[in-house]
This record gives sequence, structure tokens and C-alpha cells, in this order.
Amino acid sequence: MENEEKSMQYLETCGKRMQRPDRQAGKAGERHWNKIAKPLHGLGLLEDALVQIAAIQGTEDISLEKKAVIVMCADNGIIEEGVSQSGYEVTTLVTGNIAKGLASVNRMASCAGADVFPVDVGMKEDLQLPGLLVKKTRNGTRNFLKEPAMDDRDMLAALQAGVEMVEKLASEGYRLLALGEMGIGNTTTSSALASVMLGVPAEMVTGPGAGLDKEGVRHKTEVIDRAIAAWRLGSAGPLQEMGEQAGETQRKETLRALRTVGGLDLCALAGACIGGAVFRVPVVLDGLITAVAALAACRLLPGVRDFLLPSHLGKEPAMAAIYEELKAVPVIHARLALGEGTGAVALFPLLDMACQVYRENATFGDLEMDAYEDYGTQEVPVC
Repeated sequence: MENEEKSMQYLETCGKRMQRPDRQAGKAGERHWNKIAKPLHGLGLLEDALVQIAAIQGTEDISLEKKAVIVMCADNGIIEEGVSQSGYEVTTLVTGNIAKGLASVNRMASCAGADVFPVDVGMKEDLQLPGLLVKKTRNGTRNFLKEPAMDDRDMLAALQAGVEMVEKLASEGYRLLALGEMGIGNTTTSSALASVMLGVPAEMVTGPGAGLDKEGVRHKTEVIDRAIAAWRLGSAGPLQEMGEQAGETQRKETLRALRTVGGLDLCALAGACIGGAVFRVPVVLDGLITAVAALAACRLLPGVRDFLLPSHLGKEPAMAAIYEELKAVPVIHARLALGEGTGAVALFPLLDMACQVYRENATFGDLEMDAYEDYGTQEVPVC
């Protein structure tokens, strides 16, 4: 109970430090877009994203020059139940490649002009490699079908690691961050959390992950259902109200779900989402794992939502429901399912191109022509 109170106190402290987007800067960004000599709202969701970034950064003079992706790496004890094709060794191998600059996310980040920061927040193996940051208190989680995945202390340490990574990069001048992950079994932990937080059966939010067949997905779903029932998760009912202030019950139930069937990577990613709100940095989400972590962060501190940008609609079945819950519209529909932060990084060049138009295109005034009138017929989704 003492450690649970520490987690609650930490969240309360983060909540007090959280910023609010500068709505006036966002409105200035909208006005700037409407002065540019092109059809109004012609760049759609990309315009909305830049307006949101202007509000987060507190200025219509948007800066995207320094970008990074944080890749949280951890292992999950639930793989003992045969919910994945691979074992811990794949987490070790891929994380090593990310640290060496050889993985898919590194190649894509290089094209996008972004830096990659892999962080070991709970890998089973201990890697010592240049470029790999180590911020863990335990080597992988437990098998959540048999016992809670982690202790409150480990969960809090992972949350703090996420917040601290954003603080570190913000202090180094990074103005746009993407989230990624690496950890075998983390689509199982994510689907379990999605089922609890959305209040829906596991079969509605559980997919093949890295390539299970139909029988494998059925087994994975069964494992999740058994664990949720055994730990009586969601017994307080679906916690779907995300008002101005998250109630104490909602926070405690979200923390209990994270600790019981979650992963250290999920906790760290939720912390990074919170860090974006504390340090006023826009955070771009990747696929299922980061979306679930973002939903958890918003259940813990609802104001976090304003600092998150979705990138793509992944193949996992939970994605659409999570983004509907977050009232977020992903820009890319490309059936991506790679992980590592690759989908989030794929959004970077699109934002850069939109920013080039925003900064450099001629205005109606420059061309001495009448501006288009906005008749309010354009539906602008929340981005």
C-alpha cells in the first residue's frame, strides 16, 4: 500500500506540473494557415497537427528541426504461456540492433532527420552497448496469469523513467518526440489493458501480434480472459469517463491494471506521454502498444491528451477503438505493424513538408488576391 500511495503522489505532482496548451498560439496558427494562398484546409489533418503543435510549443513560429524517437525496450513473462512465436532472445537481438543503428527504425529515422534513443526499462538480458540507456529495476515482468506482472515499486520506476526521458530530451532542445517499443509479448499485455480500459471482451481487441495464426490468437485471447477474470480487473466497471479531473478510483484501477497485466515498456511509454504534458513537447504515437500506453496516461491525467499526436492506424483490432476513445484521428492508413516507432517516424516527413508550406508559401496578401472565405463547412477532426 505504501508504494501504491507513492505512485498516486507522483501522479499528483506531475498533474500540478502539467502545462496547458496555449490556445491563443493555436488560433494564431489557424489564422496563419488561412492566409496562405491555397484552398482552405487543403492539407487536412496535417494542418490540424501543426495547429496543435503551435499550441503545445506556445508559438505560431513552429519548430520541428530537432526530432527524436524514444524506444522503450522490455520483456514480458506472459510469453511462458505460448502467446508469441518468439522468445526473449528476439528482444535482445533487436534492441541491440537499434542501439547499433541497424534496425528498421534507425533507417527510417535517418531519412526523417531524427535521432533514436533506445531505453532498457525491463529487458530480461543485461546489455551493455553504447547508445543503449538503461533505466530498469527488474529483468522482465512475471507471468501475469500466475502472479501480478510487477510490483508497485517497479511500475513507478518505469513511469518515472518515461517522464525523465522526455525531460532529458527537452533540455537538449528536442522539439518533437515519437514513441516506439521493443518487447516480445507486448501485444498481449497491450490487448489485456485495452480490454480492461475499454470494458470490452478480449476477443474484440486481440490480434496476431508478430504473426500468430487463428489458433494462436484464440489461445492468446483465452489467456487474457483468464487473467482478467482471476485478478477481477475492470470490476469497477469500464472507466471511460475522461473529464477534467480523473477520479481517484479511475487512477487506482488504471495503475492496478498496469501493474497486474501490463508491461514495463507500457508503463514507461505512459510516463513519456505524461512527460510531454509536463515539459510541453508534442508526442507522436506509433501503433498498438503506444496507443494503449497513451490511453492509460490519459486515464491517469486527462490533460495529457492535448499533447499527443496519432501517426497511423495499425493492423491490430484495438487501434480503432482506442483512437475513438481518445478522439484522435491517425494520418496514415498503411496497414503498418512493424513497431519500434516506425509508424510514428513515418509521420515526421509529412509534418516537415506541411511545415515547409506553413513557413514559406506565399500568402493571399503577397499575391494581392482576395483570400478564400471559410464558410465553416469543413469538418476538422481532433488531431
